[in-house]
Amino acid sequence: MRNRLIKPILFLIAISYQLLAISYKAIAQQQKQHLTTRVLFIFDASFSMSDRWQNDIKMDVAKKILTEIIDSIRNVPDLQMGLRTLGAEHSLYPERDCHDTRLVVPIAANSATTIEYEIQKIQPMGTTPLAYTLGQCADDFKPCDNCHDVIILLTDGIEECGGDPCEVAKQLHARGINLRPFIIGIGNEDFAGTYNCVGKFYDVKKEQNFKNALKIVISQALNNTTAQVSLMDAGGKPTETDVAMTFYDQVTGKRIYNFMHTINDYGNPDTISLDPNITYRLVVHTIPEVEKSNITLISGKHNVIPVDAPQGYLHFMVDGENEYRSLAVLVKKHDDDKTLNVQYVESTEKYLTGKYDFEILTLPRIYETGVKVSERATTTVTIPAAGIVTITKLTAGPSSIFADEGGKMVWVCNLDNASLKQILALQPGTYHIVYRPQDVKQTIFTIDNSFEIKPGESTIVNLE
Repeated sequence: MRNRLIKPILFLIAISYQLLAISYKAIAQQQKQHLTTRVLFIFDASFSMSDRWQNDIKMDVAKKILTEIIDSIRNVPDLQMGLRTLGAEHSLYPERDCHDTRLVVPIAANSATTIEYEIQKIQPMGTTPLAYTLGQCADDFKPCDNCHDVIILLTDGIEECGGDPCEVAKQLHARGINLRPFIIGIGNEDFAGTYNCVGKFYDVKKEQNFKNALKIVISQALNNTTAQVSLMDAGGKPTETDVAMTFYDQVTGKRIYNFMHTINDYGNPDTISLDPNITYRLVVHTIPEVEKSNITLISGKHNVIPVDAPQGYLHFMVDGENEYRSLAVLVKKHDDDKTLNVQYVESTEKYLTGKYDFEILTLPRIYETGVKVSERATTTVTIPAAGIVTITKLTAGPSSIFADEGGKMVWVCNLDNASLKQILALQPGTYHIVYRPQDVKQTIFTIDNSFEIKPGESTIVNLE
């Protein structure tokens, strides 16, 4: 009795562990999809921030408003913040320090109070090593698969150390680092064009607009920007689905997201959350693929990304008994030599509507051109049933099979020199096998046997 119970108990334990593993995997997947927003504030403390700006000193206005903004978002979930300064450590005299930047508060959760405290200690002192500072920011963001990284730079000037912020931005992109900062220009200087290559610039010439600009930037950084990819059928309706799609950074080429397209329970393309600070290139992995470039999103809004992708189906089957174990078909666009897909017989695959050419890897090969795939329809391609030939040789030797097409010899395949018995599936028709024993060194001893293959029948060829 005891032995009878052991196996069921062990089985239940194994099933329990499998279910537990699946549960943990699902939880891990949910956690992986959980997005953390990391914001690095760069505070310009160059000497020019001591200048008067309408009703107050630039530095004091910037401190007050930034502190208020940070205090307002301190309880936002899944938010980490950090603070870096430039021009805050060394005076302009006796000479400017073009490496004057420091990560004052590393990016972390619950750092609002520390950042507010450090902001109040900042004094306008040095120069503006903007390019160098941006280059240092790359290491402030530790590797993270599920993070949305944002830089907010508050400055009243332009590069003063001969650096090239545009070049730094290119170098970061080349390293696969996408850090396009929000730049808030404080004061009366019109230097918007300087920053176009670096990030998104907000020119604040009036003190009263500074807070509004900072609020907008924070809103764009934190707001949930959503999108749906509408895979449109021929009638302009988003009915196509169940295909993988990849979002790339248009600038760096870096892959950002992989998704499997889904129609939700309401019959609409499912909503996904995307980083609005990236210009995307979308590749929908239909056969063939569809690509859409220069996709920009409206931050904090629901965005619709339409893609034309009407599709139909291709099905390959054998007429009668299937003598093939795994017969493959090379599928190509009509009049294009590039292979799109390798599809196997007795399977069905989805393709964009249009015309296709096939190379069916039978012996001999079968070619079909200009076969049409229509929307929501299944195009069936029928392959003639093969016959079986068994070829035996007394001794090893080179041998080749040719199809006899009205007296013309068309090569089909070579046989294994060393094998004395081979079994092949051939399409119906008349064939020749040309063979010479390995040890015979005279051409006159070539053997030429002809044979016929009929669908579903077996043929034996003895080479003697």
